[in-house]
Amino acid sequence: MLRQPDAPQPVAALLVAAGRGLRAGGGEPKQYRLIEGRPVLAHALMPFLAEPAITRIAVVIGEGDEARYAGAVAGIDGSRLAAPTLGGATRQASVRRGLLALAREGFDGIVLIHDAARAFVLSAQISAAIGRLGIEGVAAIPALPVTDTVKRINADGHVAETPPRDQLVTVQTPQAFRFKPLLAAHEAAEAAQLHGFTDDAALMEWAGHPVATFPGDPANVKLTHAADFLRTAAQAGQTLVTRVGTGYDVHAFGLGDHVWLGGVKISHDQGVIAHSDGDVALHALTDALLGALADGDIGTHFPPSDPQWRGAASARFLGFAATRVRERGGRIDFLDLTIVCEAPKVGPHREAIRAEIAAIAGIPLSKVAIKATTSERMGFTGRREGLVAFGTATIRLPEED
Repeated sequence: MLRQPDAPQPVAALLVAAGRGLRAGGGEPKQYRLIEGRPVLAHALMPFLAEPAITRIAVVIGEGDEARYAGAVAGIDGSRLAAPTLGGATRQASVRRGLLALAREGFDGIVLIHDAARAFVLSAQISAAIGRLGIEGVAAIPALPVTDTVKRINADGHVAETPPRDQLVTVQTPQAFRFKPLLAAHEAAEAAQLHGFTDDAALMEWAGHPVATFPGDPANVKLTHAADFLRTAAQAGQTLVTRVGTGYDVHAFGLGDHVWLGGVKISHDQGVIAHSDGDVALHALTDALLGALADGDIGTHFPPSDPQWRGAASARFLGFAATRVRERGGRIDFLDLTIVCEAPKVGPHREAIRAEIAAIAGIPLSKVAIKATTSERMGFTGRREGLVAFGTATIRLPEED
C-alpha cells in the first residue's frame, strides 16, 4: 500500500485545447463547439474548477483562438485560471509550452494533463488520478480494458500479429505526473528532436519512468467526429427522467458591511450571522439540487459543526451539488431563485448574480432565473432583521429501476 503524504502537494491542471479538431465538423475547432449551450472547453474546465485540491488551472490554446477562448470562459471564476498559453504544431509541443509557462510561475508538485475534447470527465476521475500517484509515483494514467480483438498489420495491409487482448488497454486523460520529471522528459525529447509522442505517458515511458494505471471511465469519451456530438443519453438507450427539487435558506443580519448573494459581494450596512459566508441564494440552490438528487441537504455534506467550513465560500457548495448531478449521469435544465428582503436592493446586481450562478453550476446563462421581492414590511424580513431565498432546480437523471 502506498504511503500517503503528510501534507498535500500543490496540484495544477493543464488542459490541452490547441488542436484544430476539424474532423468533428461545425466549421470551427471542436473544443469551441457547443454542447447544451456551452463550449466543449467550458464543460471540460468545470470539474477541475470544482476540485478544491487543484490550485492552478492552465489552458493551452491555438494561435488565433484568443477570442474563442475568451468567449468560452466568460463568466467562469478565473481566480485559479492562468492566462492562456499559445500551443505548438503538435500536442507534444503544446503540452511542453504549457509546462514551461507553469515553471515560469514557480510551480512544482503534481500536474494533471487533460484533453479539452474530453468534456465529460467527472470529479471522481480527477481524484483518482491524484490519489493513484500517491507519494512515490511519478506517472499515473486512466486505462480501460480492450473489448475488441486487436490486430497489428504490416505495410501490405496483412495481419502480422494478434496481441493477447488481456494485455491491452486504451488510455484516457486526465493523466497525473510529477511536474519536474515530466518537464525534464519533454525537454529531453525536444533536445533529441523526437516529436511523435501522442500522450505524455508514452514520453515518460521513453524517459524510463514507470507509469501506473487506474480504472478509467467509459463515459469519459473524446469528442472526435461529428457523430460524437449527436450522441445523447436517449440514443445510448438511456431514458432521462425529470426531477424537481426545492431549497430554502434564511440568515439573520448582524455586524458587517456586506452580504453575499449568488456569489456576488454586495455592500450593505449589515452583514449576516452564518458559519460560512452566509450566501442564502447559493445555499437555497444547493439544497434544491441535492433535493432533486435525493442526496441529503447542505448540512449533510457541509455540517456547520465542522470548522473547515467556517467562512467558506458558498460557491464550493453549489459547485459540489452540480458535480453530483453530472456524476449521476444527469444534467441541470434550470435553476430558479427568489430572494426576499427589504434591503439590499437585488435589482442592480441581478445580471452579475445570474452570471456567477451559471458559471458555478456549469450551465448557460439562459438556464438561470432570479426574482427579488419584499414581504411588504411584514415579518422578520419586513423588519429588516434578515433575508430569505427560495431555490428550485429542474434536472434530468437516468431512469432507475
